[in-house]
Amino acid sequence: MALRQIRLYDDEILRKKSKEVKVVDDKIRQILDDMAETMYNTENGGGLAAPQVGILKRLVVIDMGKGIIKLVNPKIIAEEGNQEVIEGCLSIPNKWGKLERPAKVTVQALNENGEEIIITGTGDLAKCFCHEIDHLEGILFTDFVTEYIE
Repeated sequence: MALRQIRLYDDEILRKKSKEVKVVDDKIRQILDDMAETMYNTENGGGLAAPQVGILKRLVVIDMGKGIIKLVNPKIIAEEGNQEVIEGCLSIPNKWGKLERPAKVTVQALNENGEEIIITGTGDLAKCFCHEIDHLEGILFTDFVTEYIE
């Protein structure tokens, strides 16, 4: 595993759309492991998307305190309810804002072994799924902020 450099807000790669992963192989698993190690070596990191480490592939890692979730080609297939959340981003250090997110989301993806999974998250996990999947589309949380927090 290796620590990867986190790209910051002014890096154009954060605004590009990521490409679908065609084959989940050892190279993809290594990238996921590197992303997880990078996330764990940051302050307040609950998730990380591949574009944040300069890779335009549809890969996400998340750990909201209940173990690592590694997602390949994740997409939201259902959402329910609404919640006001406060978000920050490893690529936009020291900036926090209020925004609206679904209260519950269901995500379809492949796991690190290339097997299809469907996972549902509520509350903070739903927020994190939305935030990280947005990164794969070149969208940042600041696009939705209704109020910045000092």
